[in-house]
Amino acid sequence: MSYYKAAEVLPEHIIKEIQKYVDGHSIYVPKKTDSRKSWGESTETLSVLEKRNEQIYSEYLEGCSITHLSEKYYLVEKSIQRIIRQKKKK
Repeated sequence: MSYYKAAEVLPEHIIKEIQKYVDGHSIYVPKKTDSRKSWGESTETLSVLEKRNEQIYSEYLEGCSITHLSEKYYLVEKSIQRIIRQKKKK
């Protein structure tokens, strides 16, 4: 996250209005909701997890037990069950 000097990006009347609420402190201005990215959109994490989940489901269909999958992928059994349930819906 980068910082900008308020005087360089905001009109003086807006700075004075902000100073009524926070004087001399840093504040965070969030992005507009329509310009936010969803979780994992900026990285490959989402696709990596999707591939892992496909592999888990595939191994489950081949007869691998939930306990074995849990140990193999270092996930609790409830997470393995959730992944299988989501894949069955698709």
